[in-house]
Amino acid sequence: MNVQGITCAYALQTVRPTQGSGYKRGSSRVNATTAGCTHELRKTSCLGRQVSGVVSLLKKAPHLSARNARATRTRAVANLEEESSDKSVTISNEEDDDCTVITISTETRPGLLNAVAQTLNDLGLNVNKAVVDTKDNMAADKFFVCDGDKKKILDDDDLHNIILCLRMTVDREAMKEGTLRPITRRYMEAHSEDDTIGKQRSEHLYNLLNTYIPNDVLSIQESIVNHVEYTIARSRYRFDDSEAYQATAHSVRDRLIESWNDTQRFYREEDPKRVYYISMEFLTGRTLLNSIYNLGIKDAYQEALLELGYNLETIVAKERDAALGNGGLGRLAACFLDSMATLDLPAWGYGIRYQYGMFRQTLVEGFQREAPDYWLNFGNPWEIMRPNVTYTIKFYGHVSVNEDKGRTNFTWNAGEEVEAVAYDNPIPGWDTPNVNNLRLWSALPTREFDLESFNTGDYISAILSKQRAETLSAVLYPDDRTYQGKELRLKQQHFLVSATLQDILRRYRSTHDDFDQFADKVALQLNDTHPTIGIPEMMRLLMDVYGLGWTKSWEITTKVYAFTNHTVLPEALEKWPVELVESLLPRHMQIIYDINWRFLQELRGLFGEDYARMAKMSIIEEGDRKSVRMAHLALVACHTVNGVAAIHSELIKETIFKDFYAIMPQKFQNKTNGVTQRRWLAFCNPELSKLITETLGTEAWIKQLDLLSGLREHADDPEFQARWKAIKKANKAKLAETILDLTGVKVSEDALFDIQVKRIHEYKRQLLNILSVITRYDEIKKASPEERKNMVPRVVVIGGKAAPGYDLAKRIIKLVNAVGDKVNNDPEVGDLLKLIFLPDYNVSLAERIIPASELSQHISTAGTEASGTSNMKFAMNGCLILGTMDGANVEIAEEIGEENMFIFGARTHEINALRAARQTSSVDPRFHAALKMLRDGEFGWADFFEPIIKAVEGTTPGSDFYLLGPDYASYLEAQQRVTDTYVQTDKWTKMSILSVAGSGKFSSDRTIEEYARDIWKVKPCRQPAP
Repeated sequence: MNVQGITCAYALQTVRPTQGSGYKRGSSRVNATTAGCTHELRKTSCLGRQVSGVVSLLKKAPHLSARNARATRTRAVANLEEESSDKSVTISNEEDDDCTVITISTETRPGLLNAVAQTLNDLGLNVNKAVVDTKDNMAADKFFVCDGDKKKILDDDDLHNIILCLRMTVDREAMKEGTLRPITRRYMEAHSEDDTIGKQRSEHLYNLLNTYIPNDVLSIQESIVNHVEYTIARSRYRFDDSEAYQATAHSVRDRLIESWNDTQRFYREEDPKRVYYISMEFLTGRTLLNSIYNLGIKDAYQEALLELGYNLETIVAKERDAALGNGGLGRLAACFLDSMATLDLPAWGYGIRYQYGMFRQTLVEGFQREAPDYWLNFGNPWEIMRPNVTYTIKFYGHVSVNEDKGRTNFTWNAGEEVEAVAYDNPIPGWDTPNVNNLRLWSALPTREFDLESFNTGDYISAILSKQRAETLSAVLYPDDRTYQGKELRLKQQHFLVSATLQDILRRYRSTHDDFDQFADKVALQLNDTHPTIGIPEMMRLLMDVYGLGWTKSWEITTKVYAFTNHTVLPEALEKWPVELVESLLPRHMQIIYDINWRFLQELRGLFGEDYARMAKMSIIEEGDRKSVRMAHLALVACHTVNGVAAIHSELIKETIFKDFYAIMPQKFQNKTNGVTQRRWLAFCNPELSKLITETLGTEAWIKQLDLLSGLREHADDPEFQARWKAIKKANKAKLAETILDLTGVKVSEDALFDIQVKRIHEYKRQLLNILSVITRYDEIKKASPEERKNMVPRVVVIGGKAAPGYDLAKRIIKLVNAVGDKVNNDPEVGDLLKLIFLPDYNVSLAERIIPASELSQHISTAGTEASGTSNMKFAMNGCLILGTMDGANVEIAEEIGEENMFIFGARTHEINALRAARQTSSVDPRFHAALKMLRDGEFGWADFFEPIIKAVEGTTPGSDFYLLGPDYASYLEAQQRVTDTYVQTDKWTKMSILSVAGSGKFSSDRTIEEYARDIWKVKPCRQPAP
C-alpha cells in the first residue's frame, strides 16, 4: 500500500481546488500533485515542505492577548516524528487476525469521529468495524482497517505515516476547540432527572457548540474567508477592501454573539436588577476597532488580515459611522454603554434605529447643506434583526370608558398603528466575558402593502401607510418649527418608549407572575426629557393592559424612573402643546391631567392658596396656548433627578428647578459626566497608550483611570518629554493629512493646533473664536516682516453641525469659511495663520482630531454649559484647555490644576449684572474693530453677516446675551498666555503630561459606578469566566 500522497486539508473535508487545478467536486480522493501536497512524510515534518502556507499558519497558533477571556487551547503539530510520548494514536497488528487496529485516545470533541473517518478514507483505508467508547470525557475509539486488497497494513513506513496523519488530524481538531462555554452546560443541566430525552437533546446541542470560536490567526482567517464566500457571496480569491471589512465585521460579530447569548442567558438565570438606559441618541461611532480591542484580539486580527493581504487601518476606514446621534448627549450615552458592559452591570440601552441619522453635512460655497446620511445603504453587519420581537404602537383615535365589576376601564381605540421591530447591537466590555445589548427600534407598517387599494387603481394609498410608518424612524430630530415637525418628534418619542416598555414588561413577566418585585428588578434612566412621555405610557400599560389600579401603578412608576437633566437654559426644557398631545396620544393626556391634579393637591397642602407658585410648578403651563412641561412631569414622577457636573447640579437647584428643590431636595443628585478612556485614549491614541502602559508598568489604567496620576513623577523627565512630544508630532502629521484630504488646505505641522469642535450654537461661542482669528489676522497684516518672524504659527480648526432650522448658527458656519478663504489664501500671512472648517464632524473624525490637538477651546458663557465631555477627551490626550469656568471645566481645573489650563472670562455669579449693563458697558476696542471688518466687507458677504453683528454688538436690549464683548479682553489675554507658553516647549509638554495625569476622575466608569450605587441600586453580574 502507498500512503505517500494525502490531502492537505487535515482530513476535515474534501479539499477544494486551487484555481486552475483539475479537481472535480465530490471526489473523495485528491491527487497529491494536483492539490499541491505531494510529500514524503518520513523525510519531512508533518506535511512537509510542499504544503503551501497552511502548515506555517497552523504553527503560528496561538496569537492571543493575555486578557482574552476566550483564549483557545492549542497544541503544536510540528515535529510529530519526535513526539514518541504522544499516545493519542496507536496501531496494533496483534489485536485482530484480519485487520490492523487503530486506537484514538483523546478528549471527546464534536466532529472528531467524522474527521478521523475522513482521514482514513483519504489514506485509502477501508474501515471494516469501529468501536466507539467514551469514559470521563475521554474517547477510546478503535478502527479495524484494511488496505485496498482487504489485507492488514504491514509496511513500517505506511504505519508510521498513518500515525502521523491521524495525530495531525487529532491535533487539528484540538486546535479548533476553544474554551468551554460553562454557561451553556449550566443550562443543559437544568433538566430534571426524569427528562431523559430533554437532557440528551440538550447535551447534543451543547456538544455541537460547546466551545468559543478560537482566536488564533488561522481560525480568524478561516472565519473571514468563510464570510467572504458564504455571507457576502464573493470569491475568496478576489474581494476588495469593502468586502474585506464586511467579512471581518461578521467574523467579529460571531464572537460577540457567543458571549452575548451566554451573558443574556446568565442574566435570565440570576434574575438581577437590570438597568434600562433610554435615549433618543446613541452616537456609537465605528464598531470594528472598538470591538476587537475590547475582546483583546486586535493584534491577532491585524496579523490575520496582513497575511491575507489587507491592512487593518484601511479595513477599519471602510466602516460608516452609525448615524444614531448628533452631539454630546448621544456620545455620553454610548460611553455609558461601554462602561456598563465593562463594569459587568446587567444593562441594556434602548433607542431608535434611524435610517438616515440627523444629516450628513456638506459645504457648498461655505454654506452648510444637509443631505441624508445613507449609513445603512450597504447594510450594518453589527446588528441582528429580531423579526420575532415586534410591538404594536398606537397613535390618535379616542378613549372609550366602560364599567366592569365596579372598576372603570379605559380602552384606547387607536386611529393609527405601526409596528416596532427590534434590532440588537452587541456591546462588549473591556476585560470581561460579558456582552451587553443596545436594542434599537425600526418602524414598519402593520400592513406592508394595501393590495385592495392597489387593485382598484389607488396606487398612492397602497403605499401611503408604509411611508408614514417608516418616517417615524427615518431622521433624528426632524425640524420642529412647524406643527407637523413637532408632531413627528413627539411620535418618535412615544414610539421609542412604548416599544421599550412593552419589551421590558414582557421580559419581566416571562419570569414573574405579578408586579410585586418589578421595582426591585427594573431601573429606568431617562436621558434628558425626550423619553419622559414614557411615564404616562408606563401608567397606561400597567393599568389598561395589565389591570393594575392607579395607586399600585403610580407606586411602581415612581420607584423605577430616574431622570438626567442636561441643560440650565429654560428655553431648552421641552414642552408640548396640549392640543397636540390630546390629538396624538389621547389616553396619555388623560393620565397627565390626573398626575397633575394629584400633584397640585399635594402643593395645596404645602402652600395653601398660593396659586401663583402652584402655576409655576404645574405640569400644565397655562396661557393662550396650554403646554405640557415634560421636565416638570419627570420631576414629579422620578425618584431621582441628577445634573451632570457639580456647577450644573447646583445651578438647577437655584434656577430652573428652584421651587421643586425646595419641597423635594432628597431627589436631587450630581453625577459628573465622564468618557470611556478605552475609545478616547487607549484605542484612538495607541502610541500614547503604549507609552503610558510602559511608564506605569501596567495596562490596568485602561480600567482604573486614576492610575494615570503616576505620570506626574515623570512630567519633568527630559527623555519622557521627548517621547511625549514625538507622539504628538506624529499625530499632528496624520491630522494635517486629513485636513488636506477634506479641505485641500495644506497646514504646517509645526504650527500650534488650536481646536474647537462641537455643535454650533451661540452659547458655545464659536463666534468668539472667529472674531479672535480676525483680530489675529489684522495684527499679522499690520506687523513688519521682522515682527512676523517672532509670531507663533497657528492652525485654528472648527467643526460641528448647525441644526437645520437654526439660522444664526448656519450663518456662523458661513462666516468661518469666508474668513478662512481670505486668511488661508493671503500670501503675506502664509503659515502664520490658517482657519479650517472640517465638515461632517463625527466620532471617527474626532478620533483623528483629539490625539493631535494641542489647544482645545471650551469657551461657553459661564452658567450655560451643563457639563461638556469633549473637554475631558482633549485633556485625557494631553491637549491643554482654553476655557471659561463653566460646566465640567470647573472640575477639570480642580483635578489637573488651574495653572495647567488657560482660564478666562466672567464667573457665573457675575453674568446677570453684566447682561443688565451690556448696553452701557465699554468693551475692548479690538472687539468692535473685528466687527467693523466684517461690516465693511473685508471677508465678503457683509449683508449676510449683518444679523450676526447685530446679535453681539450690544447696542440694543438683549443683544450680546452670551457676553462676547465683556469677555473679549480676557479671552485675548488668555490667548497671549497660550502663545507665550507654547514657545517654552518643555513647560508646555509638562503641562500636557500633567493634564493627562489629572484626568482620572473623568472616566465614565466612575460615573456609572456612582449611578449604580446611588440611583439604580444595581450590582455587577459577571458571567462565570470560561
